[in-house]
Amino acid sequence: PVLMHVANFLSLSLSFLPFVPCAAFSVLLIASRLDVESLSDTVIMKIACFTIALIVAVFDFASPLSLTPSTRRAFVVSGAGVSTAATAAAFLAPVLPASAAERGNERLQSYPDFTPLPSGISFKDATPAGTTLKGSPAQQGDRVVYAWSGYTIGYFGRPFQASGGPQGGAFDKEQDYNRCVLGDGSVVKGLEEGMRGMSAGQVRQVIVPAGPLSYPEDGDPKHDRVGPKPTTFSGERALNFVLENKAGTIDKTLLFNVKVIRVDKRDGKGGFVVER
Repeated sequence: PVLMHVANFLSLSLSFLPFVPCAAFSVLLIASRLDVESLSDTVIMKIACFTIALIVAVFDFASPLSLTPSTRRAFVVSGAGVSTAATAAAFLAPVLPASAAERGNERLQSYPDFTPLPSGISFKDATPAGTTLKGSPAQQGDRVVYAWSGYTIGYFGRPFQASGGPQGGAFDKEQDYNRCVLGDGSVVKGLEEGMRGMSAGQVRQVIVPAGPLSYPEDGDPKHDRVGPKPTTFSGERALNFVLENKAGTIDKTLLFNVKVIRVDKRDGKGGFVVER
């Protein structure tokens, strides 16, 4: 009886095998139309195959130890019918765009309290009331010393660079701040544009959309080439999770909070004049 049971299970499984790709394809297609963000195609395929195998096992163990040829034929025909119906349902289901590119601006969040610029970035002044600004506004070619924090505002607002930590040190009060020369490409173009016109002491929030104004999505996972670079491994992972999403199911818009600490003007000799 045991051998008969094993043979029956293998026979039934093999008879159902041709319908596995069909059913798995149906699951993938339905999932893509429903825009399942948290599951990859590989995971969905494994779930589909496991579910089909489980159904076969349950049917086999729940059935008599020996299936007649007519019963097996009826089961195979019903399996074909179910797979065909699932595939048809997937194709006939209402089409829901599966990526941000297909949705266009419908998927992207709007920020009406920010001022949009022609380039695509938006900004809002967040300088505390009563702050006294120092020096001349930052222009192309100036060196800017700044503090910053960053958030994946389009994807749950997760921080990839936190603010509020200790700044400076015993010998250089500005050694832990970031520095960049506006126009040299060392920081994302959107943030660079947002810092133009800012003076020492000024604070801005800058929203940078995905694309050429943001971080490169490939080739710079450590963000050494184009900053600002997250200072923690967890921050780097949070940022890369969004940037490296290839399915188009994540809004990659970023928010930068930036405070200008100092603006250094060029001295005409290849260096900078440090303003105090």
